[in-house]
Amino acid sequence: MFPLERQSSMTLHRNRMKRGALRRRARDISVVLVVLVCATVVIWTWDRTPTSAYLPPESHFLKLETEEKVEKIRTAVNTETKDSYSSSTPFVNKAEESKEDPTDNRDTEEEEKQVEEVTVSETNQGKTPITEEKKLEQVEREVTVNEPNNQKTPINEATKKAQHKKETKSDPEIKFLATDEERTKKLTAKEDEGSTSTALITNPACNYAKGKWVVDNHRPLYSGSHCKQWLASMWACRLMQRTDFAFERLRWQPKDCSMEEFEGSKFLRRMQNKTLAFVGDSLGRQQFQSMMCMITGGKERLDVLDVGPEFGFITPEGGARPGGWAYRFPETNTTVLYHWSSTLCDIQPINISDPATEHAMHLDRPPAFLRQYLHKIDVLVMNTGHHWNRGKLNGNRWVMHVNGVRNTNKKLAALGNAKNFTIHSTVSWVSSQLRRHPGLKAFYRSLSPRHFVGGEWNTGGSCNNTTPMSIGKEVLQEESSDFSAGHAVKGTGVKLLDITALSHIRDEGHISRFSISASRGVQDCLHWCLPGVPDTWNEILFAMI
Repeated sequence: MFPLERQSSMTLHRNRMKRGALRRRARDISVVLVVLVCATVVIWTWDRTPTSAYLPPESHFLKLETEEKVEKIRTAVNTETKDSYSSSTPFVNKAEESKEDPTDNRDTEEEEKQVEEVTVSETNQGKTPITEEKKLEQVEREVTVNEPNNQKTPINEATKKAQHKKETKSDPEIKFLATDEERTKKLTAKEDEGSTSTALITNPACNYAKGKWVVDNHRPLYSGSHCKQWLASMWACRLMQRTDFAFERLRWQPKDCSMEEFEGSKFLRRMQNKTLAFVGDSLGRQQFQSMMCMITGGKERLDVLDVGPEFGFITPEGGARPGGWAYRFPETNTTVLYHWSSTLCDIQPINISDPATEHAMHLDRPPAFLRQYLHKIDVLVMNTGHHWNRGKLNGNRWVMHVNGVRNTNKKLAALGNAKNFTIHSTVSWVSSQLRRHPGLKAFYRSLSPRHFVGGEWNTGGSCNNTTPMSIGKEVLQEESSDFSAGHAVKGTGVKLLDITALSHIRDEGHISRFSISASRGVQDCLHWCLPGVPDTWNEILFAMI
């Protein structure tokens, strides 16, 4: 029996071992099943809600701004002052005009590089003279041949809005502000103005700065020899020795939209009971004179009223001229004015009783004119740029001030930084006023390019080309060539009137060697012949308002 019992015991032991192995295998299978179920849940959850959703929002991260490159500027003595302009009558005072500096001074090297990027080829300074008709025939052929090849699919509007939203997240203009409180105020102002910015966009799908120049035999919009009531003779090339006027017969055609034809009567109806103000340097004054000629068709208008005193434009005792001009068209009660502010900031004498006193150049204050008369303005166009150089500062005894005291910030003292800071400051201030003046439409006009070749205005620089569109006829870039202007308006209610690139390919449109007041060997490659390129600036402005 013993062997039988032993065999039975061994069988029982083997059965127990089998049951234990089965239990362990079942447990292992259960674990694997649990793991598979968990993995399935995790993968399903990952697909439905990525892990980035559990990360803190981007706004919680600390954002560090890169330091902007300091702009450099060439220094050259230039003695042009505000007194370079005529006084009593609207614009004609030859004694004063003869003092006009043809440069209105140099912009920064950085701006020069940005503008030059638009150039298609070098300006042809040595071309054999061609008759006006042959030039236009050549231009017309080029436009006809090249036009079909320049069509591109318009950019999706949603993409544009997304890009704009992304670009406005950072605000480089606040880097020079002195305190955290000021930074907070600046950012708050930007946020508060978001709705106002949207309200001012009339046609967000159209980029008027992108397009091409085309020949239009219905141009110009007025006669340069007849618009003597509004146009200074120093800018009327029809009254000079220039004999080719092909540049007058070009029209700007935006690429992705049509631009409304300008009509003086239509402009006056649109601006009924309203005021248009140009505030800036002599290029702003050219735009103002252009607008007056465009509205009147270059004809004399004895019914137009001089309302300068309403805006403080009175020639002071012993002064050479008033601070600007203002005219009103009685049939629609429309006022068009210009105020001289070459740097677009407030400039005040430090010692009012001393004729030789220095002047405080308050970089963080808008011009006193804007602070006093903004409530009377419905459309505002601002500009600055060509007066930011050491020649101007030293010649006019301007001393930079910030927060009411002399500036000690060496970084801000660099002229490129000072100019950009001032533009940002004034644009931001105007934007902050839009809620108080809901009917106001404000624009900042980008830099008008210079075309000196082979030197500066006083070192043999010239712009002898007279052939239209010899360096290009089309602009396809999306962003403005004026970097500081484009960034100054981002996130504000102020709109950019972008004219830099389209003006850059019109080097033949300057006054050049034909100026009636220039010294021998000095050319004006900054100011424009009128009629001419500034008329297009006003056509775009008309379309935008």
